[in-house]
Amino acid sequence: MENIKPWISAFRLRTLPLALACIGMGGFLAASQGAFRTDIFLLCAITTVLLQILSNLANDYGDSVHGADHDGRKGPQRAVQSGAITPAQMRNALIVFVALCLVSGIALLILSFGLNWNAFLFFFCLGLLSILAAVAYTVGKKPYGYIGLGDFSVLIFFGLVGVLGSLYLFTQQVNPLQVLPALSCGLFSMGVLNINNIRDIESDRVAGKFSIPVRIGKEKATAYHWFLLIGGLLAAFIYVFLSYHSGWQLLFLFTLPLFIRNGMAVQKKATHELDPYLKQMALSTLLFVILFGLGQVLA
Repeated sequence: MENIKPWISAFRLRTLPLALACIGMGGFLAASQGAFRTDIFLLCAITTVLLQILSNLANDYGDSVHGADHDGRKGPQRAVQSGAITPAQMRNALIVFVALCLVSGIALLILSFGLNWNAFLFFFCLGLLSILAAVAYTVGKKPYGYIGLGDFSVLIFFGLVGVLGSLYLFTQQVNPLQVLPALSCGLFSMGVLNINNIRDIESDRVAGKFSIPVRIGKEKATAYHWFLLIGGLLAAFIYVFLSYHSGWQLLFLFTLPLFIRNGMAVQKKATHELDPYLKQMALSTLLFVILFGLGQVLA
């Protein structure tokens, strides 16, 4: 049992609600069109969780190899950094989770598309890109997370691909207007990453990890954070305005105080005090998705 604890910690289970948020948004949008299927949703959720765990393990390994995880880091101690898991063990785990993602993803595509090989091959390539993005964020000679491209990747994979891709698995079509709720998920997910990067701003600077907060400083990163929060809410409001049917669609506004609280914490608290607000932002995003989705279904 003691040997399992470091792995559970390395999986970083608190990040999973955020990963499921984009899939949940896609599922709710499909349900509002009468196209929801439980089997597709469950397999989609499994694939997403596996991808998120793969990303977390790769992040643990990559940051330790590149020196971003060191004694001066403010966040929770990582498994490879602490020696609880060896680099070789972590590399083997990455191979295992890549294989699990492929198996789960292929099963999902067969379930969704059957013999529609054009759709199958397109989404299979998209899945390979997702796996590559999960690993290459911090692993390799030139990880893109170290040059400030992590935010862009989160917007694409936690927003556009996560929401619109999962929606297409149900409906086999996407309305251009549905880009807006996908942007909401992407922007809020960028907010989680931004809090993480503000918390680690000093240790990342020392390690040569040039995240956006390292590049622009904490004050501007705080303004950037407010932009992400306001942008996510505004995208949702515009979608509701353009597709309005009933007041139920405004349910998501009940999450407004949670996002305000998060923004105020990022603005006022010291970097070493921000770690709890990662979880708060992730859970706020998940609640936003649930209320927004219920509003669409009930409208």
